[in-house]
Amino acid sequence: MSDRAAQLRDIRAWLAFFVVCLVLSGATAFPLVHELRWTESLLGHLPAPDAFTDWITRVREGLETADSDYPFLLYGTDWLAFAHLVIAVAFYGPYRDPVRNIWVVEFGMIACAGIIPLALVCGPVRGIPFWWSVIDMSFGVFGVIPLYVVRRRIKRLEASGNARAVPAT
Repeated sequence: MSDRAAQLRDIRAWLAFFVVCLVLSGATAFPLVHELRWTESLLGHLPAPDAFTDWITRVREGLETADSDYPFLLYGTDWLAFAHLVIAVAFYGPYRDPVRNIWVVEFGMIACAGIIPLALVCGPVRGIPFWWSVIDMSFGVFGVIPLYVVRRRIKRLEASGNARAVPAT
């Protein structure tokens, strides 16, 4: 295997990992009520901080009320899920031609960074406990890691002169 092929394989593997995580993150926004029932049930069998268990119960109750009385409110989380899926599709560009489409990776990095101010501003406005905002911010922190690795590898590929476009296999 040539160096160029190995570089592309590594870039594509990291991108595939990121896309799978993005899709899974989005897909979990569809069945929120069921997920929270399951989570609350699971927490009943695990040692968990009371604040965490109480928060999950409160969120479940709120979502159940919204689902039964105002189901249209959950349409917003359907759009959230859809946005994750659409953004995941955008990463096919860098998968096919990493150097030419590095901007998608950089856009993803910017979006990950944007999670932090969003959580810090909107969390308190919406009554979200700070520790939950920290959990939300971790998605940005952990999301940027594979993208940073991909960006560095794309830059290395570009600098090596092995950057000509290659269709994905």
